[in-house]
Amino acid sequence: MSIYTDILQQYWGYTSFRPLQEEIIKSVADEGRDTLGLLPTGGGKSIIFQVPALSKEGTCIVVTPLIALMKDQVENLRRRNIKAVAVYSGLTFHEIQAAFDSCTFGGTKFLYLSPERLSTELFLERLKTLKVSMLAIDEAHCISQWGYDFRPSYLKIADVRKLLPGVPVLALTATATPKVADDIQEKLLFKEKNLFKKSFARSNLIYIVRKVEDKESYLMRIVNAQPGTGVVYVRNRKKTRETAEFLKSKGISADYFHAGLTQAYKDYRQQQWKDGKTRIICSTNAFGMGIDKPDVRFVTHLDVPDSLEAYFQEAGRGGRDEKKAYAVLLYNDGDISNLRRNLTMSFPPKEYIKQVYNMLGNYYQIPIGAAKGRTFEFKLAHFVEQYNLNILQCMSALKILQRNGYIETTEEVFVNSRIMFVISREDLYKYQVANRQTDAFIKLLLRSYTGLFSNYVEIDEEQIAKNAQCSIDTIVEMLKKMSQQKIISYIPQKRTPFIIYTEERLDEKSIIIAPETYDLLREHYTERVNSVIKYCINDQTCRSRQLTSYFGEESNTDCGECDVCRSKRERYARAEEFDEIFDYIFNFIKQAPRPLQEIKTSSPFDNEHTSEVIRKMEDDGIIEHNQDGIYSVVDKKDN
Repeated sequence: MSIYTDILQQYWGYTSFRPLQEEIIKSVADEGRDTLGLLPTGGGKSIIFQVPALSKEGTCIVVTPLIALMKDQVENLRRRNIKAVAVYSGLTFHEIQAAFDSCTFGGTKFLYLSPERLSTELFLERLKTLKVSMLAIDEAHCISQWGYDFRPSYLKIADVRKLLPGVPVLALTATATPKVADDIQEKLLFKEKNLFKKSFARSNLIYIVRKVEDKESYLMRIVNAQPGTGVVYVRNRKKTRETAEFLKSKGISADYFHAGLTQAYKDYRQQQWKDGKTRIICSTNAFGMGIDKPDVRFVTHLDVPDSLEAYFQEAGRGGRDEKKAYAVLLYNDGDISNLRRNLTMSFPPKEYIKQVYNMLGNYYQIPIGAAKGRTFEFKLAHFVEQYNLNILQCMSALKILQRNGYIETTEEVFVNSRIMFVISREDLYKYQVANRQTDAFIKLLLRSYTGLFSNYVEIDEEQIAKNAQCSIDTIVEMLKKMSQQKIISYIPQKRTPFIIYTEERLDEKSIIIAPETYDLLREHYTERVNSVIKYCINDQTCRSRQLTSYFGEESNTDCGECDVCRSKRERYARAEEFDEIFDYIFNFIKQAPRPLQEIKTSSPFDNEHTSEVIRKMEDDGIIEHNQDGIYSVVDKKDN
């Protein structure tokens, strides 16, 4: 066995790697080559950087934007007796210093960083003291402006690379088109292109698309026809609860999940589902990151995602045990209208974006020229209420400001309470002698938690109260009192996202919205939305082939199982031509309204096929004609 297989077996208990895992590991570890691994959901990406890092001296820096997943991976490593720490917005200065110290002096193997920390003076200064073995970039598509989740702070990785000559980069992502894959390697300063790509085809995952008005009834058909565990994805938090309640009213074991729940609720509901005690989880896209439940038999989308990248990743959580599973997407005309309307909401007028920036500065009472590098807790609901803003447009404005490098936003994260003793053991003993009433409480803390004198340690006030046989309020008051007396540092639990000013506050007139962060992206977003719409309405091309083709993987073999392959309807156009005809008609009419005969005469495609695609586009509300027979693209932004 290789050293990597030995490590895999020692820490994870597996005797062999999944396809491509070991090849990627050898590329970055044995050959020292910058490497991009493109493995669809469930490909075991974390092991690919964790195993080689354990074979080398020094610390592996892992950059990831998902704080919840970051914390989960750190805990999983620690359970395997592997030293790991995480640094992200919301931690205290002392916590961050302690994390860096553990890497410099304590032999910590993994330092997880949120991307906005890369440009801080503290990190750049402490980086000089670290022996870095490897730089691992998770969710690497975030570095590409053409990716569906671009984060400008990822661009700082290139600056960090320059400070780490000779340290190889391992970039990993589950979803990237060829254009995005090339952009990732360019932005990460790869010395040469080096891509390992697992096939996007999932032979055991059967894709079904249905146009239905009564989605709840159809959902029940799925649930009753397909035994086993399932996930139902919806667009907003309210709908997660409503869908779960609907299923429970029909006698189905179900629960809901979204980012607004406390961590305790998330952990409980997630575990109930993983253990099979809850059959179906109804969720926003917050559910699934890092979840590797193998026996999910169906994933149903009641709302249409705005990108095929997001759909493929979420649908791919079904059938990880390689047994048959179903990915069902339900849509109707309203979904198509919403996708079009979201285009307007996602790209509000530039003046509006500048106004939001100005309001944000006023909200925090930041003077012009100040606040660079500062982090603020951000309560979106309070902000939009104070300035009477549309929440979706406001969120879009903040994302565009982020793309332009003025601010950085972090996900909403629940942080447990933490404590650390800030006096020595000797001084603590003197305090206990002088304060007999707290002696028993301090002994309880010391029995319950370790490392309290060297690091902040997460605590559970409810559990402490149970052990002490008193109320939670009593425990909290005691912790606050000891904190005021400078015996401990106590940081109560909280749940909040953050805003980081990456540049000093500018006056509104100085804000520049670059074309590549607005105009070009708007065009790219339109293409992504059109790809989703085409996937919904194209009932001529195998679903699996449509998806793999989108990610640059061409195949002449149909899956034979999806709704299209099973369909016996007469095909109105060759499968290979559908997308080309759709794009031609849409772009031709978008330039200017046209009569039917002009469209058909100018089309380079078969006349009958062109007519069938026109009828299909009209039936699905993509184009329309007036009483004079002039066709135009449907404008649904006011619907």
